[in-house]
Amino acid sequence: MLVAVPLAARADSSDASSKLLVDRVAAVVNDAVILTSELDLRLSPVRAEVMQITDRHERDRRLAKLATQLLDEMINDELVVQAAREAKITVEASEVQEAVDYIKRQNKLDDAQLAAAMKAQGITTSTLRNDLVRQRAVSQLVSPKVQVTEEDLRAHYDQMQRRSSTVSAVSLSQIVFELPDHPTEQQLTAARGKAQRALDRIKAGEEFAKVASEVSEDPSTKPTGGMLGWIEPSTLSATWEPVVFGMDKGEVRGPITGPKGLHLLFANEVKRTQLKPFADMKDELSQDLRRRALGKLTQSWIEELRKKAYIDIKLK
Repeated sequence: MLVAVPLAARADSSDASSKLLVDRVAAVVNDAVILTSELDLRLSPVRAEVMQITDRHERDRRLAKLATQLLDEMINDELVVQAAREAKITVEASEVQEAVDYIKRQNKLDDAQLAAAMKAQGITTSTLRNDLVRQRAVSQLVSPKVQVTEEDLRAHYDQMQRRSSTVSAVSLSQIVFELPDHPTEQQLTAARGKAQRALDRIKAGEEFAKVASEVSEDPSTKPTGGMLGWIEPSTLSATWEPVVFGMDKGEVRGPITGPKGLHLLFANEVKRTQLKPFADMKDELSQDLRRRALGKLTQSWIEELRKKAYIDIKLK
């Protein structure tokens, strides 16, 4: 489907067709359309990285996959905005300006720097407004349905005592199977195969250190049987922290995608600290559980919106 978008009038208006720019429709969502130009804007922050992939077919595959994922997110966003409109939820221009001012203060940006940053990330004032509308919609339409009981808090506290929140440090070893920055599907398959064979040996009773010294592709840890030493929470990324600090002594996890490729992890020892008393943590526990529950309810709500909506994806 094509749509004609009016351009600003030119001095010479004898050619009427020169005043139209043809844009394609990526998706129809009820009575709204998402244009390919809007999708391209959302793709712009990641396009440069993908374009570094030298294999043209792999580059095109990655771009197509990203476009599909982002379009799906845009459809969800549009459905939430429409639900907010139906519920008469609005955001004033002054609130959008407050959000802009907050971003400037937090990042120490002037107007020109903010404009450049927003352009680089594919963000517009309209994007910010819709973000605020969606946040308000979730707050008013979904959040009141979240319920956290005393039993929920106690169960969560007991789980934290048993698992990651009580872990202060982990003596960690690893086996690494290297991958390039932009691996092909064939390279990923080969690495996964090597990781699975190593994992099978460990599960069959071989010592992790022995397998690491034979098959790991990390030259810095292979000579020591994969030993990384004691790892503390502040030294890991947000992605790896729950993985590592949820391990018990003697546990193997992986393969996990990391900075060097695929990693198998082994907890040699685990140090644990004592949690604060339950009464002192109730507010923190409640906030954590409410956040998790809100995320699940929001996802379910969006799935229901999708079931009831007319969605026609034109992107090929």
